[in-house]
Amino acid sequence: MKKEMKKILVTGSVGQIGSELTMELRQRYGAENVIATGRKTQPSEKLRNSGPFHFIDVTKIETVEEIVRKYDIDTVYHMAAILSAKGEQNPQLCWKVNIDGTINILELGLRYEMARIIIPSSIAVWGPGVPLDNTPQETVLKPTTMYGVTKVAGELLGDYYVRRFGLDVRGLRYPGIISHETLPGGGTTDYAVEIFYEAIDKRRYKCFLREDTMLPMMYMPDCIEATIRLAEADFSKLKHHCDFNVAAMSFTPAQLAAEIKKHIPEFEITYEPDFRQEIADSWPNSIDDSAAREEWGWQPKWDLASMTEDMIKHLKAKRGRS
Repeated sequence: MKKEMKKILVTGSVGQIGSELTMELRQRYGAENVIATGRKTQPSEKLRNSGPFHFIDVTKIETVEEIVRKYDIDTVYHMAAILSAKGEQNPQLCWKVNIDGTINILELGLRYEMARIIIPSSIAVWGPGVPLDNTPQETVLKPTTMYGVTKVAGELLGDYYVRRFGLDVRGLRYPGIISHETLPGGGTTDYAVEIFYEAIDKRRYKCFLREDTMLPMMYMPDCIEATIRLAEADFSKLKHHCDFNVAAMSFTPAQLAAEIKKHIPEFEITYEPDFRQEIADSWPNSIDDSAAREEWGWQPKWDLASMTEDMIKHLKAKRGRS
């Protein structure tokens, strides 16, 4: 029997994805039914004013349990994580937040017999040996970053709790996410957001990846839709649980720059690859997401051209540019 989601906790709600996911969940389920949480970053005025917000530390289970008990939480979107680039600067913290925090959420899920837990994964689970084009659902997982290691472990942990305890845990492997609302938080694909701000403000951008670095990407509206659609899917139809590939578009910095130039002709880009290039080189060019399409009807709506046009329109309005 399918349990309904009634009281939802979002960890990492101040982050790039969490902030927009929280607002959409509040629209769909009611503002008072979606409890936003973060560790130390102050939420935006928009987020704080839209519904309940609390500071917690996912590595300290008692701080999370206090909120679970107070609001009778039955569903968790566990978005709190240290991302790839920041994870390489502090691998121990990355492990602590991404693994200890995840285990704490899973244990609370068992303790309080929760309806559902959603724990996102990432394209960072892949590494050397993976087919770079149309990367399949089932393939070798040998990441080269601590972030990737924690995401592989998170997938395995989630699947273990499904199999061993019957807990409903679900996850999807996010590609790079592009948004005009919230700045990214230390990932290797961040250039694809930064480039828009720099194009509008300065008409130039220095990219930290090579011009030919092809990576899978997704526009935020598709990311939010995929996350909620998976959460709402019929559990009995899912053959996979915590490791769904999801795809929307793939492009290189040069292709993105060319698309931006259609709207800002004077825009110029230069390339100075840094330590993030090695991370990007370990990730695929494109992804096979047929399992997500077949098991819960995933279908992206945005491509490179439509995303670029929408990003520029919103950021120009946001920054008062013509």
